[in-house]
Amino acid sequence: MAVVIAVPGKPAIELCELVLDFTGTLSRDGVLQAGVVERITALAERLRITVMTADTRGTARSELAGLPLSVELARNGEAKAELVRTLGPERTAAIGNGRNDVAMVRLAALGIAVLGAEGTAGELIRVADVVAPDITTALDLLADPLRLAATLRD
Repeated sequence: MAVVIAVPGKPAIELCELVLDFTGTLSRDGVLQAGVVERITALAERLRITVMTADTRGTARSELAGLPLSVELARNGEAKAELVRTLGPERTAAIGNGRNDVAMVRLAALGIAVLGAEGTAGELIRVADVVAPDITTALDLLADPLRLAATLRD
């Protein structure tokens, strides 16, 4: 169970964990975005998924109910980074859109910033390995690691 990203000329990255933000990343105005359920369900066959969120609108648990993932509330960005440290940064991908996602995205072996209707923190864009136009595109990158290899190659 893993996603392997083989970038030519670099050591392969073997991902076993995926940490996701909820507010503004998986959701818009507290509602899960279209296409997320199917993609998370498919990725859960290859990655252990944790949603780490401040849950601004208080809807994360109900919106994510029944999906093959765990949900944890985060006090701040350092709590998200601590989860990545605990899981093992070298085997973790992190996806977010906010300022409180900067530390986890910076630590992760693969960090993806998502653009969306709720905006994206400029600081996050500066530390991300990849910037995706939306969450479904970001999740699709993990489903097809050759896309990532093409983006990350020298």
